[in-house]
This record gives sequence, structure tokens and C-alpha cells, in this order.
Amino acid sequence: MWQDNQKAQEILKERSKIKHDIESFSKIESDYNDAISLMKSAIDENDEEFFSEVEGELAKLEKLIKLKETESLFTGEADNNNCFLEIHSGAGGTESNDWTEMLMRMYTRWAEIYHNFKVEVVEKLDGDAVGIKSTTIKIIGEKAYGWAKSESGVHRLVRISPFDANGKRHTSFASVGVTPVIEDSIDIVVDEKDLKIDTYRASGAGGQHVNKTESAVRITHIPTGVVAQCQNGRSQHKNKDEALKLLKGRLYQIELEKKEQKMAEEYGKKCDIGWGSQIRSYVMHPYQMVKDLRTGHEVGNINSVFDGNIDCFIVSVLELK
Repeated sequence: MWQDNQKAQEILKERSKIKHDIESFSKIESDYNDAISLMKSAIDENDEEFFSEVEGELAKLEKLIKLKETESLFTGEADNNNCFLEIHSGAGGTESNDWTEMLMRMYTRWAEIYHNFKVEVVEKLDGDAVGIKSTTIKIIGEKAYGWAKSESGVHRLVRISPFDANGKRHTSFASVGVTPVIEDSIDIVVDEKDLKIDTYRASGAGGQHVNKTESAVRITHIPTGVVAQCQNGRSQHKNKDEALKLLKGRLYQIELEKKEQKMAEEYGKKCDIGWGSQIRSYVMHPYQMVKDLRTGHEVGNINSVFDGNIDCFIVSVLELK
């Protein structure tokens, strides 16, 4: 094993992960037993204040156990990896561009606040008036892809438009795609001769912050036509490296979806692949409701959802599978 450095690193990484999981579950078990003992003492001593305090600790443990139960569903080869999440506005110009920016904010808050993940903007194309036409963000953290992968699909917003002087109701669409950051342990071979690499100036709203050099990179995989680009890094080298990672992630996702489609056909199921399927609706008028169309899960507090509280939808999809 030690003669193959890459293989050794993979095994050590897997060993570290298993050790971390065992230690995590052992701590939960120990904390739970301690809390039960303290609760019994509170009951024996008829101490209501202490009882409430211990009850609060048990509630926290319950949430942690639920989190671990959910993560046990992450059985995919790349589920532990970082991921790229990209959003593209649908038809509708200003309305859809604003909706795309709202989704970017929602996912950024979800990643940073609810999971303590780090978020980096890989690429962003601003709208002509407001919002953004498209963006790609990189979500960095343990099991980021496992958590985010079920968000791929079309998201629909229904609201009274803030841009319509007549106060009419508008429907906007945006597509979300999630791909893993491919590590060396996952075999995705990309031949250099199959790549077309273009450089260009990074786009922006204008002014002094627009890149004056061609540091942005666009890579096209000629056999499949898959394109990946990055303009966030200051150097062309860094942008090329990030774009190549994104390209590999998309190629991996294509192969994964082919396998899922084949399995679905074998079991006589219809499988909607890619961004063509609408997965969630966000209705702000005439009532407020966010509904996942795959599971039927509904939430009435739409502002909480826009602030990143979307784990309930993700868990409902994972449990369905």
C-alpha cells in the first residue's frame, strides 16, 4: 500500500472519516446517558428549573441524532465531497434575474448559517438591470455534495412583482444544478486533446473593478459539448484549475445520471434527469407556501426558507429515496 502514495492517502482519509464517525456517535451516546441520569436526579429532587435545563440539552441531542441519521443516507461515492452549485435564470428577464439572486442568497445562507460551510463565488453574470443571469458557487465542507445534491431542478416563484407598476402577479423560473468537486479517488479521465480552452476578460457591472486582463477561463469538453468557466480568481492559472474541477464534476454527474436512468428503467420507473423537472414552488401571493413537488412537503413560513432554512425539504427527499 505504501508504495502507492495516492492509494495510501485514500485509505488514510477513509480511516480518519470512520474514526471521526465512531467518536462522534460515542460522544452522543455518552452525553445522552449523562442527560438521562441528570433528569432522574432532577425528578427525585423535584427541581423544575434543573429539569427544564436538562430537557433543553436532550432536545439538542435529539436534533444532533436526527442530523446523523440523515447523513447515514449519504452513501454515494462523492457524497462526502465539496460541491459546485449553479443557478441559471429562466425566461422573464428582470423577474427571473431577481429570482436567481434570491436563490443565491438562500443557498449561501443555508450553507454558511445552517451547516457552517464555506462559500466561494466561482462565476457570476449580472443582470442588465437587477439581479443575476447566472452564477456558480463552490460550497466547501464535509458532506456538502450529499446535502446539496437533491436541490438540482427547476424552482418556481409566484409573487406580486416589485417591478410591475400595475402590481400584477408574475411567475419566475430558475434552474439549479449541483455537481461534486471530483477528488483523485474518483476516476474521471479527461484527455487534454479533448479540451478547448478559451480566455477572456471577466465580466462585471463596469467601472474600476472589471478585470483588464484575460484571466477568466472557459473550458469546453469537445466530445460532449460540456462547458465550464471560472472568472473569480485573480490569476488565469487558478481560474483554469477551478474550471477544470467544475468540468470534471459535470462529466461525473452526467455518468451518474445515466446509471440512475438505467436503474430506473430496469425497475419500471420514470426518472426525470437534469434541470427539466420542476422540483419546488415558492408562492408569495395570494397565499404564502413553499412546496416540494417530489415529496409534498410544505412550509408556510416563506421568509424562513428564503433565509436558508431548507433542510426539511432536503431530508424529505433523502428519506423518500
